Amino acid sequence: MRVLGIEGTAWAASAAIYDDTDESVFIESDPYQPESGGIHPREAAEHMGEAIPAVIDRALAHAAETADSDAAVDTDGETVNRYDIDCVAFSQGPGLGPCLRTVGTAARAAAQALAVPLVGVNHMVAHLEIGRHESGFDSPVCLNASGANAHLLGYHNGRYRILGETMDTGVGNALDKFTRHIGWEHPGGPKVEAAAKDGELIDLPYVVKGMDFSFSGIMSAAKAAADEGQDIEDICFSLQEHIFAMLTEVAERALSLTGTDELVLGGGVGQNARLQSMLETMCAERGAAFHVPEARFLRDNAGMIAVLGAKQFAAGQTVGIERSQVDPNFRPDEVAVAWRQGEESVARGRGVDTLSADGTSSADRTPSNRGRQRGAEAVVDSIAPVDCEYDLPARSVRKHRLSKSYRHPDLDATLTGERTTAEARLTAEARAAGVPTPLVWDVDREHATIHLQHVGDADLAERLTADAVATVGRHLAAIHDAGLVHGDPTTRNIRVGDRVWLIDFGLGFHTGHVEDYAMDLHVLRQSLAATADDPGPLLEAVIDSYTEAGDPAVVDRLETVADRGRYQ
Repeated sequence: MRVLGIEGTAWAASAAIYDDTDESVFIESDPYQPESGGIHPREAAEHMGEAIPAVIDRALAHAAETADSDAAVDTDGETVNRYDIDCVAFSQGPGLGPCLRTVGTAARAAAQALAVPLVGVNHMVAHLEIGRHESGFDSPVCLNASGANAHLLGYHNGRYRILGETMDTGVGNALDKFTRHIGWEHPGGPKVEAAAKDGELIDLPYVVKGMDFSFSGIMSAAKAAADEGQDIEDICFSLQEHIFAMLTEVAERALSLTGTDELVLGGGVGQNARLQSMLETMCAERGAAFHVPEARFLRDNAGMIAVLGAKQFAAGQTVGIERSQVDPNFRPDEVAVAWRQGEESVARGRGVDTLSADGTSSADRTPSNRGRQRGAEAVVDSIAPVDCEYDLPARSVRKHRLSKSYRHPDLDATLTGERTTAEARLTAEARAAGVPTPLVWDVDREHATIHLQHVGDADLAERLTADAVATVGRHLAAIHDAGLVHGDPTTRNIRVGDRVWLIDFGLGFHTGHVEDYAMDLHVLRQSLAATADDPGPLLEAVIDSYTEAGDPAVVDRLETVADRGRYQ
């Protein structure tokens, strides 16, 4: 099979020929370079109008040179497809509307001229699929870090689910906003990377909310630091250390939530060596496999469009001209992933070591490792009273937050200490508000260790029932009424047994803002949608129970919070 791919979502006018017989990918690209500032949609569309026909012509010239001699011939004996092309695939979205419309028009014209079917490709799913295609992974988590986007995706129940995403701007755009502020030309990412080599760490905001994250605060702080005369090298260094640590942390949280041990990187910002290094280190420490695609496949390119187009074409996913309209807000979880039907879900739970009711591991492990569970941040050991150095009344757990060597040591020490303290304090305060939480018996901030009461006999992820989820909704309403947010209420941070318990308040904080309470519900909802076999009744149960027990304004705000996600 041979596919002509066409890409032009924002800045890269690109065409490619993919041949699945030898896995060859020929790519021709003509990037748009603004004279000043960031990407101007009108100028970018004008560039597409000039560049797309030219790159298609060059790609087709290559196709003609390498075509099978038995090219398609019509009934009159005239060669109509001397390029040996089976279909035309194009970026249908997301992206800048004017650019997408130019590409869509070109793709329709090419498909009609070649008399072949048309395939509409989601640009962000293509970023994921090219990494999976190259790596050979079964069902990885994908971190997409590009100009206009930043999110985590994984395949579950026939679609790519959004495990976490930016709540404001894409990672590349965030860096570009800072560089434009100080007068540097587009693109800003490579310039930040170069300047960061000579910098030192300064304090900037670090905002992780479950597996979602925000860049608006750190950008404002970086601009203010520049205005106050802080060394630009220090700001650039600190932007990388904070932003990329946030992305690496949420990637690890996604691995922990789903139980997978495979991660692929996608997107133009993925070319950054520091980001790659952080992710590689994190995966090595977890025993997870990590893959970075070739650089030409990280930045926007038609090669990934052609490769995914071939998979969709083989699965029968073509579109008629009348249904080929582009969608600037095309969500990756709207795509029916027909080419992966019957394949393994990312939420397969592989590698999860859960604690059973008697404190031993559910896996067949050596005695020294029994009762151990590793999450995204910490190792938790189940301890019988006779084995504990403290005189505790019952079986406990010892939770030790691990040092993250991918993070700058100073940043890591600050986050570890703050989260250890927050977990101990807020766990006790939530219990005082009437919500079942473990008793806190000892806190050692210096060594990032907490001793807590052992509660439940399984994570909620292992026993997803409507009743249990409804109870979680009521628990969240209770702590919100007390002015607390959990910060990370995923199905791995809720324990079930004779009761439903909230655990791990490390990302929690005090607040009186409806927005923060709604974010708690948003994190829980994402977790359920990404891991449950039938999330619909569970999502309904948690919202109904919260509405009955809590402030209706929080539920009203929930959709506004969700809409801030990049793909809503």
